[in-house]
Amino acid sequence: MEVEGVHHAYGRRVVLRGVDIRLAAGVLCGIVGENGAGKSTLLKILSGELQPTRGVVRQGGRFGYCPQHVVLNDALTVQQHLRFFQRAYRLADLRYAEEVMDVLGFADYAGERAGVLSGGTRQKLNVTLALMHDPQVLLLDEPYQGFDWDTYQRFWDLAVRLRDAGRSVLVVSHLAYDTERLDELWRLDDGLLRPDRAVAA
Repeated sequence: MEVEGVHHAYGRRVVLRGVDIRLAAGVLCGIVGENGAGKSTLLKILSGELQPTRGVVRQGGRFGYCPQHVVLNDALTVQQHLRFFQRAYRLADLRYAEEVMDVLGFADYAGERAGVLSGGTRQKLNVTLALMHDPQVLLLDEPYQGFDWDTYQRFWDLAVRLRDAGRSVLVVSHLAYDTERLDELWRLDDGLLRPDRAVAA
């Protein structure tokens, strides 16, 4: 994925002032910034959900997007969500989704309705739905909200596995967690992305 000169404004409020970034294959990248810095706006632009005021986003291959706020149907079970997305992604089976569920530790919840799941388990489903078609580029907005420590570690193990398999993984957060796991760390500040010194060159 290549991003060149991306600007965005909401009316007179300028959020992005010319963002440039290249996300190569086999890279685990982080973007951090204060609340309101424009991180979610940038991810929406990268995913195609929002058009930039100016600038270009180029990407190749399948991509997955895990938004900050979980979007699930409370009346459907975990398994029904998987079946719905299986049709949307035109997948032959759910083997990869089930593998992700095992890694995140919630395979036993397949028959539970989304409405009765804890916040952390709902987030596990959110991540699984973004990953189940094995995307080449994965965009994750605050993906570990509500995770306990064990699941948090499982998430990072999964992210590293994806990177090592040649996937491009972008994790966006308001705090720079586990920077030693990242290949690149960028800080979004005043509408611009700058390399963060927390990750050594």
